[in-house]
Amino acid sequence: MKISSRIKPFLSLVILLQISLKSYSQEGIVTISQDPKFEQLLNEKRKINSAITITDRYKIQIFNGDSESSKKQLMSFKNDFGTLDCTIVFSTPLYKVWVGNFKTRIEAERNLIEIKKRFPKSFLVKPNK
Repeated sequence: MKISSRIKPFLSLVILLQISLKSYSQEGIVTISQDPKFEQLLNEKRKINSAITITDRYKIQIFNGDSESSKKQLMSFKNDFGTLDCTIVFSTPLYKVWVGNFKTRIEAERNLIEIKKRFPKSFLVKPNK
């Protein structure tokens, strides 16, 4: 009687361990199902992006140099002229800070006069396509 009373808890424990190991195991198979309309949407987005030409507009370059200095100049410009767009463009080996997105040269030159007061080395740029 004593032996069977010791075996029952041990067998219960073994059975519970087996059940828990089976219930928490994972399979190494990943299945991805993608909606076919998603690919159509990506193609439409690519067409729209290629149709948008930002290179036919004028920009003002306020800085040309290394990455850290470009970031500082960009933040300084954002603090002074928060309404104009500004971005950093990498052109080997230097970084350029371009501001604005002007349709006409006259509009760009008007803004250039104001920007030159704070950034005297600024000049007008029309990026190539």
